[in-house]
Amino acid sequence: MSVPLNQAKAELFRTLGHPARIRVLELLQDGPRPVHELLAEIDVEASNLSQQLAVLRRAGLVTSAREGASVMYALSTTDVADLLAAGRRILGAVLTDRDGLLGQLKAEGHDR
Repeated sequence: MSVPLNQAKAELFRTLGHPARIRVLELLQDGPRPVHELLAEIDVEASNLSQQLAVLRRAGLVTSAREGASVMYALSTTDVADLLAAGRRILGAVLTDRDGLLGQLKAEGHDR
């Protein structure tokens, strides 16, 4: 039995709802990286990073491969990077709009 598309999308966005996961995805935009490099860049315990990477793997957002003694992580598709870029654009538009609204509200207060 398959899940409805809206439910699958909600699960995807829930997966993205953790700052450490977003940071991992941002770091992987430049290419595959070993766990020890991710750990050096993200302020979390190793066990927590391992949990977050497992969540991202289960969601299909990252892939992992062993290279010698290291485990390398990579984005599963360039669409993940596109999604992060869209998120930045949306956030920028929302914050710009809020700043504009705040300016309008302040201007209205002076007019009265």
